[in-house]
Amino acid sequence: MIQIEVNNKPVQAREGEMILSALNRAGIRVPTLCFMENLFPSGACRMCVVEVEGQRNLIPSCAFPVADGMKIKTHSPRVVKARKTIIELLLANHPNDCLYCSRSGNCELQNLSEEFGITQHRFKGTTAVYPLDTSSLSIVRDPSKCILCGRCVRVCEEVQGVSAIDFAGRGSTSSVETAFGEGLNVSSCINCGQCIMVCPTGALTERSRINDVLDALDDPEKVVVVQHAPSISVTLAEEFGTKPGKDIAGIMVAAFRQLGFDRVFDTSFSADLTIMEEASELVQRITNGGKLPMMTSCSPGWIKYVEQFYPDFIDNISSCKSPQQMLGALIKHFFAQREGISPDKIYSVSVMPCTAKKFEGDRPEMIHDNVADVDAVLTTREMAKILRMRGIDLNSLEPDTADSPFGMRSTAGKLFGATGGVMEAALRTAYYLITGSDMDDYKIQDVRGLKGHKEVHLTIGDTEFGFAVVSGLDNARQLLEEIRMGRSDIHFIEVMTCPGGCIAGGGQPHSTDIKAIRQRMQKLYSIDRDERVHFSHKNTEVQRLYDEFLGKPLGEKSHHLLHTKYVKREEVLL
Repeated sequence: MIQIEVNNKPVQAREGEMILSALNRAGIRVPTLCFMENLFPSGACRMCVVEVEGQRNLIPSCAFPVADGMKIKTHSPRVVKARKTIIELLLANHPNDCLYCSRSGNCELQNLSEEFGITQHRFKGTTAVYPLDTSSLSIVRDPSKCILCGRCVRVCEEVQGVSAIDFAGRGSTSSVETAFGEGLNVSSCINCGQCIMVCPTGALTERSRINDVLDALDDPEKVVVVQHAPSISVTLAEEFGTKPGKDIAGIMVAAFRQLGFDRVFDTSFSADLTIMEEASELVQRITNGGKLPMMTSCSPGWIKYVEQFYPDFIDNISSCKSPQQMLGALIKHFFAQREGISPDKIYSVSVMPCTAKKFEGDRPEMIHDNVADVDAVLTTREMAKILRMRGIDLNSLEPDTADSPFGMRSTAGKLFGATGGVMEAALRTAYYLITGSDMDDYKIQDVRGLKGHKEVHLTIGDTEFGFAVVSGLDNARQLLEEIRMGRSDIHFIEVMTCPGGCIAGGGQPHSTDIKAIRQRMQKLYSIDRDERVHFSHKNTEVQRLYDEFLGKPLGEKSHHLLHTKYVKREEVLL
């Protein structure tokens, strides 16, 4: 450690680290626009400039290393003037439609304008006119609101390994574009929405289904049902100012009822169902010489990634639908049949942490007998907007419980919300299917945590098996390349498209704060610790569903409703 001086106060810094890192650790805030944690600094936006004694020019703190005895001013008049000028220049050709922008009130550029007291246009620029890209089923691009920070480009290339967008043009004509300026729907985009999470403005947003859902709720001819993903209950409250990591499952159910949903179901139930099918499929592949390693199919961004970039691994993907689509299929068939409702009278909504779920819900593979499994997918952010629009105060509600028959869940199903959760849940049930008994220690520590690549080898029965967990598609790419090169000690792989899993999905509250993501994960772990039913195969409602309707895992009816197949992406519409 070395000693530096910041605003006339001593601060400890690590030798060789960047100034911004030392300032952040000391709790000294410096505004940034292009900076991304854990990625090599570009120093492009210059918002993080500081004044360093002995340096003639202002220094970008994200890209300049500390030195022993360095004296820094983070908010000197010269620094403040420079930052203010940068913001004013960005605003010179930025659209003045904040009242209509989906990011109004939660826009970094708007917040910086307020912070630096900008109340009028000092510079006048020509506002570039770009066409709105609404071609994607998941993401809307508005290039006119782009400030060229580059964060979307970097997360798409360096974190996800997709490179669907990049800089185009030079100078004043620079823009962020897809290849050949085509729509996102014909690009390599896998709909993960991580670009939305890092975008500081409204240049990237989810494709909204709010109006469709509100119209359905107001239609007396429709039976409107909603399902909520495992991670939603530990993230939704953040949209209303609550600290990360609070579970509001019961209050959330009550809020959905007050909105007018006729039934409220828990997708964690179908996560348990997914485990019954997926674990059975894994055991079948192992015992019958099927294609290994088997890979999970819960994350639709990952599925599209394989279809596009690694089609030779399509047969390795589990044939199981995701929990969203499994529950959607059951609602339109089992539930409709039991309640005596025509499937076309049911409007099925899902609240998901993921923008790629919007794409998944509209895949042709998810339509049976001309009936879609799911009619509309809302992100966590969209559901929060609906609650605010309808004036529902979460603090005034008493907790409620989800409806039967899709309301009971195990804690294994709840773990689906975090990276490693699907693997942990699957191993608990696979162990039971192979040995006939439950694991004594059901907590599998080696697959927990936010690390992007985790592995564990376990002996089940008389055989040792290898299991891998990856989140973030560039981590998945590296593992796939190892397998292509001949690695053969891994039998089952869980892949989550978004780093950290669904708790950090592209539809969650706008935040890349690693502490918030970790707190969400810890809440899921505490639920697993404190509740009683820890195994998907011990969910009595799932057992009853098999007895009354499905028959058995991998049986004819479950295979028809709960399984699907994928093809090389060149052979279908993008």
